[in-house]
Formats: sequence, C-alpha cells, structure tokens
Amino acid sequence: MMFEALSGKLSGVFDRLRRRGALNETDVAEALREVRVALLEADVALPVVKDLMTKVRDRAIGQEVIRSVSPAQQVVKIVNDALVEALGGGDDDNGQRGLDLNAPSPLAILMVGLQGSGKTTTSGKIALRLRTRERKKVLLASLDVHRPAAQLQLEQLAGRAEVTSLPIVAGQSPLEIAMRAMDVARRELYDIVILDTAGRLAIDEALMAEVAAVKVATKPHETLLVVDAMTGQDAVNTARAFQEKVGVTGIVMTRVDGDARGGAALSMRAITGAPIKLLGAGEKLDALEDFHPDRIAGRILGMGDIVSLVEKASETIDQADAEKLAIKMQKGQFDLADYAKQLQQIGKMGSLSGILGMLPGVGKLKAQMADANLDTKILTRQAAIIGSMTPKERRTPDIIKASRKKRIASGSGVTVQEVNRLLKQFDDMSAMMKRMNKLGQKGMMRGGLAGLLPPGLKGGGRPF
Repeated sequence: MMFEALSGKLSGVFDRLRRRGALNETDVAEALREVRVALLEADVALPVVKDLMTKVRDRAIGQEVIRSVSPAQQVVKIVNDALVEALGGGDDDNGQRGLDLNAPSPLAILMVGLQGSGKTTTSGKIALRLRTRERKKVLLASLDVHRPAAQLQLEQLAGRAEVTSLPIVAGQSPLEIAMRAMDVARRELYDIVILDTAGRLAIDEALMAEVAAVKVATKPHETLLVVDAMTGQDAVNTARAFQEKVGVTGIVMTRVDGDARGGAALSMRAITGAPIKLLGAGEKLDALEDFHPDRIAGRILGMGDIVSLVEKASETIDQADAEKLAIKMQKGQFDLADYAKQLQQIGKMGSLSGILGMLPGVGKLKAQMADANLDTKILTRQAAIIGSMTPKERRTPDIIKASRKKRIASGSGVTVQEVNRLLKQFDDMSAMMKRMNKLGQKGMMRGGLAGLLPPGLKGGGRPF
C-alpha cells in the first residue's frame, strides 16, 4: 500500500523519541534528520522536503516542545500538521473535497493524462460514483480515436456502471465527438458529461493541442488529470506539464494500492498547485475514494483513519442484516450461516490488510500480517468451507466429526486442518458471546475485559 515504507520508518523514529521522555534540542534535531531521510527515500521531491522540514524545524525546536508534558507527541503533531499542509490541507483548505459539481447542467468533466495511467477505467469509476452517490444522469464519451479498442472499452465500462455511452460514429475527430456529446447532453437533459480524451506514451505537442482545443470548445467545469502513483516523480513531472500547458482543476491518483512509495502524492500539491481529488485503489468500478489530506497524514504517521473505515462500512454493510445479526448474537443463536454472512460483508469492504491499515497502531503488525497471508483469500476459503456444509451442519457444528470434515474439505478444495481451524475460531467466538450474555451489561462494566477471559486466564496464569 502507498506510504507503507514511509509510515514504517516514521513510526520507528517517533517510537525512539517516546522512549526518551524529556527531549533536548539535539534529540529533536536528530529525529528530524531521520524524518528528512525517510521523506527523500519515499521519493518526495527535494524542494518539497526542504520546505516541509523548515516548517517542522521552526515549530519543533522551540520551548513549547522541550517543556511540553509529552514532547514526543508534540513533535508527532507538528510533523502531522506539516504533512497535512503539504498534501493540500491546512488553514487555506476551503473544505472542498472530491469533485466540484456546483455548475449548471450539463456539466462537463474532461479527463486527461498519459496512456496507461488508468484514465478510461477512472472515467467509468467516476460515472458509477456520480450515478449512485449523487443520483446524476451521466453520459460517457470517448474522444480516443487513436486506439481502436478505447471507445469499445469505455462503452463496456458504461454498461457496467449502468450509464449511457455516446454512440460511436466512425471518422469523427475528437473535437467533433466532444461537441456531439455536449449537444446530446443538452437535448436529452444529462446532468454530467465525462469526456475521456486520448493519451500518449509521452507528452507531445499534438496531445496538448488536441486537449486544449477540446477544453476551449466544451468549457469543462472540472479538468481531471489521471496519474499513476507507481511512476513516482514522473507522475509529478506529467502533472506539472499538463498544468502549465492545459490547466487542470484536480488530480486523480491511480494504483495507490500498489507498492508506490508515496512521494508523488506528497509532492503533487506543492509542485503543481492542483489538489489531489480522488484516489483509485484497484480495478473494481467502486474502488475510488475522496482524498482527505488529514486522513492520509494520519495513515502515514500510524494514527489510522477510523473516519474512512466507518464510511466504507456504512456504504457496504447492510444495516438490516447487521441489526438481525446483533439480535441473534444477544440470544446466543449465532451459527455458521450467520458467520458466512459476516465474511461476505467484510469481503465487500476490500482487502483485510487495507481495512486493518486504517486502524491506529496496526502498521507495526504489518510484517506479522504479511506472514499470516492475511487477505480476502482467507475469507473466500472460509466461505467456501461453510458453503460445502449442509444446512443442519451450519446450524449445529457439533455434529461435524471426522467423516463429515473430510467431505467438507473435499467439497471446498481445502485441507481437513483448515476445516478444523474454522470450527475452532467459531467455537472461540461462540464462547465469548456466551460469556458476554451471561455477564450482561452491568457485569461487563464491573469486570471489564477480564470477565470475557476463560477461567484459567483470569489471574494471569495458564489454563490446565
């Protein structure tokens, strides 16, 4: 995940600071040197690193840190504030997040960028987002006449997003397609027109002239540059060139779920002046999220992003199912069929490592999670195991003995050991729920978490 290496290094720096308790100026200066190296290794542009470190040093090497009750936490806060500013937040942030749709219909969104950056897929993602979240009537139009498959690709994406694709007319120029799209949108009362322009393998005059002509003719309210986070500083150079020659209102970074070092994201606002508006994380059409500087800074510093996690959960988890499940849990009627539903709901939220990455402090456990192959594949395998059981076995797992385990393992393509592991996890979960029900709310308040522990562990000893 983007920023993972940077997050790990910064966490190490701040952990060492916390162990020292009281800090002097030498301690702070040494920590800031390490922060500087970590930023440079993350491929952050040198001018951005210099500016960021000057701001941090001016605030950190002062009496308010040295005399602070918790100096290490004060340094973390100063670094956090500087990162938020570098990412485009802070005092000058006007609260605008995501796309600006405050304009008369039909509103045009012009998609620009180099070939291979994920521009066409991103156009489909934005179309789906506008249809489902904003309840907008969307028209998608491909202006890419250079790649024969590009227009067909966008047509397929429009079908998946359940929006309209402008019919293909052979022989038309990009400018003619754009004008036809705007005309159709006006006559058929579309709210949004997404114009997907052609890309090139590199920036050239022909590309810029084509994009500029379309922009002048259609007067888009948003001109979004799509850049690949994996290309590092090349993405920043691309953004600078488009900003200077065409002018962009925002940037969409794609492939942020890969192992990009994150330097491009930290450099983008300072170098180009254009804000990052959206992040693309994955090939699925719903894998698009708003860019929040404060939340991203929190993830970098290992403070998590609970707000985004809650938002993701509220979008994907069925509220009615969740309430029914809560009632069953309270009555002690939770079975393997319910467990399978839970696995399905979690799977909709994305990869487990991505979800856990939003929790505070989990960054330190990344290596352990990687060793455990913690990902949605585990959820899929467990769902397959439960799917191979009979309805009776799901309701009463106690009847699953050796011969049944072999049949279930064979039917789901796993080993008997994996079936045993799932049943053990379910038993542990059921036992905890029973203890919670037995204690009740007052008992939980009196005994705390100790009340949930098995009897042999309550005194800190080992069960026999």
